[in-house]
Amino acid sequence: MTEPAPARPPHEPRTGDEELLGADLPTVAERYTDAQRVERMAREIEMGFAALKGTVRGVSMFGSARIPEGDPDYEQARELGRRLGRAGFDVITGGGPGIMEAGNRGAKDVGARSIGLNIELPFEQEGNPYQDVRLMFHYFFTRKIMFVRYANAFVVMPGGFGTLDELFESLVLIQTGKVADFPVVLVGTAFWGGLKDWIGEQMQTRGLIGPHDLDRLQVTDDLDQVVAICERAAARQMGTSPDVG
Repeated sequence: MTEPAPARPPHEPRTGDEELLGADLPTVAERYTDAQRVERMAREIEMGFAALKGTVRGVSMFGSARIPEGDPDYEQARELGRRLGRAGFDVITGGGPGIMEAGNRGAKDVGARSIGLNIELPFEQEGNPYQDVRLMFHYFFTRKIMFVRYANAFVVMPGGFGTLDELFESLVLIQTGKVADFPVVLVGTAFWGGLKDWIGEQMQTRGLIGPHDLDRLQVTDDLDQVVAICERAAARQMGTSPDVG
């Protein structure tokens, strides 16, 4: 009779999220009780709320960590950070390199407040050096609260899975009415145009999204248009736009 293979010892979780989501699995070492996890979540949310209190003009910029300085997308993101900063916006990014660094750097170039919402990852690099406010999160979901709560608009530059996650989560929050009047602007027609076409051809024509859901995505290469969209949204949200009421 074949003896069953011995159980593998549990491995150390690589992130706070893995420790949380794998807590009941025998293959993941458990380091905290649920009560301790809830306390840690609460501390992260309180930390974010305290650090960002009073932020009423902010734009969350999403994009790849893998785009280096000198790449046209990096330079475009830096210029957009400058223009948003001159328009009086705080620039909020994930705090990492690439597009995130470029956005924070552009804000710093013009003396605007540069905010980084950093996340602990097993492969993560250090945060970029252009952050006036540098917050560190263990959990993705606590970090995402800050991206949404303190932004008037979302600007999405070219990126990978993480960027798509942030993009579509934003769209779900808008579609379901969890947040209202939040523009989502995709910068780069060559990069994003095919995605918008696919959503229209596959999702909209089959009735998988509403007739006006595609209108929530605005695709452009014009940075002045991006800033104007963000300014109009901020005015409506603050009640200072003639469109309000």
